[in-house]
Amino acid sequence: MTTFLAAVAVTALIALVLGVVIGVAARIFRVKSDARVELVIELLPGANCGGCGFAGCADFAKALVEGKTTPSRCAVSSQGTVAAIASALGVSAGDGFRQTAVVLCGGDRNQIHNNALYNGVADCVSAALIGGGFKGCEYGCLGMGSCARACPFGAIEIVNNLAIVHAELCVGCGKCVATCPRKLIRLVPAGSKVHVYCSSPRKGAEKRKVCDAGCIGCRKCQKLAPEVFEVAGTLAHVKYDHDHPADPALVEQVGCPTDALLTAEQHLKIEHETPEGRQKK
Repeated sequence: MTTFLAAVAVTALIALVLGVVIGVAARIFRVKSDARVELVIELLPGANCGGCGFAGCADFAKALVEGKTTPSRCAVSSQGTVAAIASALGVSAGDGFRQTAVVLCGGDRNQIHNNALYNGVADCVSAALIGGGFKGCEYGCLGMGSCARACPFGAIEIVNNLAIVHAELCVGCGKCVATCPRKLIRLVPAGSKVHVYCSSPRKGAEKRKVCDAGCIGCRKCQKLAPEVFEVAGTLAHVKYDHDHPADPALVEQVGCPTDALLTAEQHLKIEHETPEGRQKK
């Protein structure tokens, strides 16, 4: 019994000493928290999407308090939330503007020519590692859904083996951009409705051998509206302008021979209304 009591006493003494040491260490090395950081975290949506360029909402809140960024950098926050954060911190909301993602490829399963059958992991990164991917166009969307799984907001749909962004759900966080192994996804001003759904810099004849929807660089779009379109080599691009988005009526006026130039609405409609995607011309 004496031995037992001695053991209990020693254990209690050790616990007491360790408690005192931990308490003193915690007091000496404690990091003072800023109440403003906690306030901003409560105001933020809590998506932790990383679209602001920081590790998460807590990191973004800390940067805001330290004056390293502005509230408008949060892609998920509404204008009301941005204004509330700016008011709470007594800072300017910033000059940020909304962006949405767009997958610049129109090669669905009916348009694209495959080099081989793929029976591996349903992941674009994995598929790209095997001979550069199974699709004939090395710049085409692999359609395995890696971007859709990376999107925290369910804004990307895989239709006919092609990734399509629903702009009304996209907040421009950039998760999909970082995920795509072929760098086909671009963040553009949210008001943009006109896109060239092709990313291949190959010559027109080479594109036609592997895809029926590729841009052939005919320059019809550039000739009609050089202030909106430009052609680099054999690939047309939209000159995205936040303040002056391209007029959707230009698509019909241009009459792209391969339908690489479409509005986002036309692009989605084609894939949804036709079981096999675009109809070959």
